[in-house]
Amino acid sequence: MLNRRLLLSSIASTLCCTAAGPCLAAKLKPAQDGLRGTIDISGYGVGPDAAADQSEAFNRLLQEAAARGMPVFLPAGDYVLSGITLPDDLWLSGVPGRTRLVHAGSGGFLSGEGLGRLTLSDLVFDGGGKALGDETQGLINLRGVANLAIENCAIIGSSKHGIHAEHCGGRIDGNGISQAAGSGIYAVESEKLSINANTVVDCGNGGILVHRWKAAEDGTMVHGNRVSRIGARDGGTGENGNGINVFRAANVIVTDNHISDCAFSAIRANSATDVQIIGNQCLRSGETAIYSEFGFQGAIVTGNLIDGAANGILIVNFNEGGRLAVVSDNIIRNLNVDGPYVHDGAGFGLGIAVEADTTVTGNVIENAPKWGLMFGWGPYLRDVVATGNFVRNAGGGCAVTVVEGSGTALIANNLFHDVREGGVLGYRWNEKVTGDLLRSGSEGFAHLTLSGNRLG
Repeated sequence: MLNRRLLLSSIASTLCCTAAGPCLAAKLKPAQDGLRGTIDISGYGVGPDAAADQSEAFNRLLQEAAARGMPVFLPAGDYVLSGITLPDDLWLSGVPGRTRLVHAGSGGFLSGEGLGRLTLSDLVFDGGGKALGDETQGLINLRGVANLAIENCAIIGSSKHGIHAEHCGGRIDGNGISQAAGSGIYAVESEKLSINANTVVDCGNGGILVHRWKAAEDGTMVHGNRVSRIGARDGGTGENGNGINVFRAANVIVTDNHISDCAFSAIRANSATDVQIIGNQCLRSGETAIYSEFGFQGAIVTGNLIDGAANGILIVNFNEGGRLAVVSDNIIRNLNVDGPYVHDGAGFGLGIAVEADTTVTGNVIENAPKWGLMFGWGPYLRDVVATGNFVRNAGGGCAVTVVEGSGTALIANNLFHDVREGGVLGYRWNEKVTGDLLRSGSEGFAHLTLSGNRLG
């Protein structure tokens, strides 16, 4: 009986579908069209692997597709282009790794300005190192895109920046960016942009740059990126050569990135108020691995691992207003005294250096040839608390300024092991003027409180 019921049910279903054939097809067609509803590019004279420059036809295709609200899908192959203007509401995609937009070499490549929404996905943008013209700053050159999505693309061989995004919001997610003469991603005056899970390698002057023309709220999140082999082609003492660089941008979060082999810093925050630098892996930095410097107020630097650098973590420039930080639970090891330029200050080979309104807690520093910890520079010291840190194998465990006018420092419950010159040493700038204060006591320096520290 069960088999008979199933058979009758199947016959009834078949009869219903036959009777409703045209109506059912009409209902299914919109759904099918939605899946395959990209614009037909062949009707515009655009196709893969054409020998000729297709720029004029390609511009017409994008403009009409966006006006009609239709996505543009490009089959695998090469498309030779230049001077492309990206319209509002464009969704342009291709076959990952196989749809290549190649710069024809006459001025700009892809540009968009004043757009509400733009999506670029699954495409290769190949600049071939060709000139982009004076008015263009990046291979993909964008200004004023409110909701930007660049995802799963490859951007290679730009003669300037890979992506230049000015006054943009949205996300740059999961892309591979390489061989840019400038930086991989240059985001300036952003509107709460997210830069996530990108791989940025072999760029001439920078990896990921988050900048503003004037210090202001920014809110960019830089998370989970891999940045490596970043040069400083244009030289300088830190303006170039950084894996991730935050400049004048407030409320930026830099978390869980893997950064290696940068000419200067893995992460450099300059005049960046309320920055969080958390959980990053920083390997083989040419200068200071993590910097928070100049006119900032508020920095959290915690849970980072630094292996190989000239300096570990510097929270400095109280003379320029740099103050208020927490430096905690970092591992810093294998530092060296050879930086990329001649230093006119404290030099290289330092684990952690801070100056004002800062706590330094729970850090582990190993193999710091100059000092494990450094507090203050000349008279620039105020309200520093250092507790529960461990320094092993250093020239000196902790250098602290004893210049007249220096502010308060509390150095308590730290462990120093194999520190060749002593545990806590008083300095006037670079001149050592005391023996080990752990042995002789700090009574002669009213601004210092030492308690519970131990030499291992």
